[in-house]
Amino acid sequence: MQRGKISQPRARASKVDERKGLYEWVSGEFPKVNVLVNDAGIQRVIDLKKGTVDLLSGDDEIEVNFKAYVHLAALFTPLFMGREESAIVNVSSALGFIPIAIMPIYCATKAAIHSYTMSLRHQLKGTPVKVYEVIPPTVDTDLDRGARARRGQTERGIPSSEVVKATMAGLESDNFEIVVGEARNLRGASGEMAQKIFEGMNRW
Repeated sequence: MQRGKISQPRARASKVDERKGLYEWVSGEFPKVNVLVNDAGIQRVIDLKKGTVDLLSGDDEIEVNFKAYVHLAALFTPLFMGREESAIVNVSSALGFIPIAIMPIYCATKAAIHSYTMSLRHQLKGTPVKVYEVIPPTVDTDLDRGARARRGQTERGIPSSEVVKATMAGLESDNFEIVVGEARNLRGASGEMAQKIFEGMNRW
């Protein structure tokens, strides 16, 4: 017998009640679910010299890029604790290690995701829940809503398919920190080298 099509509810990562509703729908429709992938993101150019003008005029990056990750992981963790095996996959960014200064909130939230994921992994050590972090470089998506083109950035980044391929390979090998492509340069930089990379990345 063919099963009827399941209608997925529209859920905005920025809304607490809708995140709860998504959890309830997923856990009800897919009772064996055992993987959560947190990959919501907004990337905004913000001029901090303007005070609150840019900061409060658009989408809430902190809510979407950070609080939603934490909330969804908190909703699913008790469920996943009852599985034989399960996983939480948080997608951060190479920019969480060395920021592009014109996108200060985005970069800060990705740094927060890295720190939070380390703590979550440590707390869930010895449980059925494995915690992974995917650290991609610039990816060719609509994340920035045209900001790259407006500032004359011709390099769009790697295809999303490359990130998926690297992620799947990392999950299969239990590589809990999956650093993709050129993100290794930013992840591994430290001290004086990090400052030089920062200056090179922030020429505009």
